[in-house]
Amino acid sequence: MHTRLNADDAAHQEATASHAPLAERLRPRTLDEVVGQDHLLGPGQPVRVAFESGQPHSMILWGPPGVGKTTLARLMAHAFDAQFLAISAVLGGVKDIREAVEQAQAVRRTGRRTIVFVDEVHRFNKAQQDAFLPHVESGLFTFIGATTENPSFEVNAALLSRATVHVLRAVEEDAMAALLQRGQQALSGPELTPDARARLIAYADGDARRVLNTYETLSGMLKGHALIDEALLQRALGEQLRRYDKGGDQFYDTISALHKSVRGSDPDAALYWLVRMLDGGVDPRYIVRRLIRMASEDIGLADPRALRMALDAAETYERLGSPEGELTLAECVLYLAIAPKSNAAYTAYKAVRAWVKQDTTRPVPMHLRNAPTKLMKTLGHGEGYRYAHDEPDAVAAGERYFPDGMVPQAFYQPVPRGLEIKISDRVAQLRALAGDGRAGPDKDASD
Repeated sequence: MHTRLNADDAAHQEATASHAPLAERLRPRTLDEVVGQDHLLGPGQPVRVAFESGQPHSMILWGPPGVGKTTLARLMAHAFDAQFLAISAVLGGVKDIREAVEQAQAVRRTGRRTIVFVDEVHRFNKAQQDAFLPHVESGLFTFIGATTENPSFEVNAALLSRATVHVLRAVEEDAMAALLQRGQQALSGPELTPDARARLIAYADGDARRVLNTYETLSGMLKGHALIDEALLQRALGEQLRRYDKGGDQFYDTISALHKSVRGSDPDAALYWLVRMLDGGVDPRYIVRRLIRMASEDIGLADPRALRMALDAAETYERLGSPEGELTLAECVLYLAIAPKSNAAYTAYKAVRAWVKQDTTRPVPMHLRNAPTKLMKTLGHGEGYRYAHDEPDAVAAGERYFPDGMVPQAFYQPVPRGLEIKISDRVAQLRALAGDGRAGPDKDASD
């Protein structure tokens, strides 16, 4: 679904302003009213320059909730006297994109620009995202997408190449305090003691919308109180406050503690940090993604079942949801912590990446090339290739698989733990059959 911001909408917003949430009533009307984001909006910074130059550009605004993504898009439309079309990727679809294109075409005939704003753009599938491409390319409208997810993973590469990614940060404490002051003045609401203010700001966790709307709720709940202290705040919000006592850094510190407890093979500590994260309101889907990473990075082939356990935990949680599915996450954390550890696959992968980055682009040897056509066979593709299944023990002893001119490298070094004990014996056997004097990863390829 999309909405168009015009004079009628503005009048309607004015008429209903007193009924809108406090965060909406205090939404900045000018760029100078925006708090925070100085790395984008300060003098000489990219978004500020776009406003001042009169040349809007398509962009992806990536950041957590309540940091001003929608506000910046609306302000840009106002600054350039552009038609503003908002599409929710949660509720909208191709039909809404088509209607936005038609409205943009109609407005262009009058000489005005159009800005199409897509909230939660990562919710659109590939086909829906692709529908914007020709119109962004032609300049029919300026595209602004907002997302809380990493656009590198959630936004099509084709759309990313046509839009600049701007990263918005969680609103800092000083800016949140200034917002609270604005809210208190707008509502003529109760004051907050310094401790209560700090606690409420920590609870909001960098989300400007949350801090304002929570204060508005408190003002309604605590009518007759001229001052809100920490004890009163605790009684009003209860359990919600505990999880945000240390502010935004706690999230990253806690996931780090969980990862390091699993890596350090302490199941009790790992379980503790998992529960701390769940109690703190962290999305379990984020946690399970990190568990999958731990299984790959820290356990690897020492116990390949660990990765399957993490994937099963993800699937089970999707089926059960909270709170039932959280038990599966606990079982997974315990298994990962107890499992034998190996970062050999991770280390080998990084070593090969570093090698390839500094090395030349070596051609594929002729005997390893694909030969699906007669011409390719005539050119020698695949000539001399030995089919491993026709060889003793299905190993073509002495066959060469590295590029010509490159000394074979032993990038993968299994550790003496778990399944990699057996894998190490097999790798040693295969390298002996290769008979190429396989060198270690630090062996120079030019030797």
